Amino acid sequence: MKLILVSATNFEIEPTIQFLKALSSRKVFVEVCITGVGMVNTAFELGKLVDKKFDYAINAGIAGSFGNIGIGEVVKVTEDCFCELGAENKNQFLTIDELGFGKQDVKLKQPFENNIIKNLIDAVGVTVNTVHGNERSIQILLERKKAHIESMEGAAFMHVANAFNWNALQLRSISNKVENRNKEDWDMPLAIKNLNTVLINCINEINEQ
Repeated sequence: MKLILVSATNFEIEPTIQFLKALSSRKVFVEVCITGVGMVNTAFELGKLVDKKFDYAINAGIAGSFGNIGIGEVVKVTEDCFCELGAENKNQFLTIDELGFGKQDVKLKQPFENNIIKNLIDAVGVTVNTVHGNERSIQILLERKKAHIESMEGAAFMHVANAFNWNALQLRSISNKVENRNKEDWDMPLAIKNLNTVLINCINEINEQ
């Protein structure tokens, strides 16, 4: 079996990378793809894989939480959104759907679960170029989209996964609340630790199938 593990940066999945290096016996071959931050980088790097076949695809990274999902919690994103894709009409935002040029929401056509993943919280994500850090802009977004988390890559990964017919999963671990920017309240080490614990357990279960 072949699995593509996708992350924006090395440091978000470094514990899993070290785990894979030390794994002596495996049934699943894991290819790691570090895309760089953002939708464009993600789509570009994954587009290079058009001629490769994978049984599983996992996008793993950190995210901000809009609501009650606590820092350090790991979620599976079941729906994501290109929430900035559209047009302004005075004080109104018109989505790409309303303009008639496409769809902003994306769901995985072939999501996969196992005994590790099925116990995680389901979350709705938004994918942004500029992470939110202003009360007014956060309020405006949440009036348009009832999202739980935000990232800078998720919807792009899910779009590519659907195009390539991958059995796919988006995992996100919460490093901070989406609020007026205050990095003192962030906990990146906890988010990364918990993300990689789930990721390693998930890979182990796939390897044991």
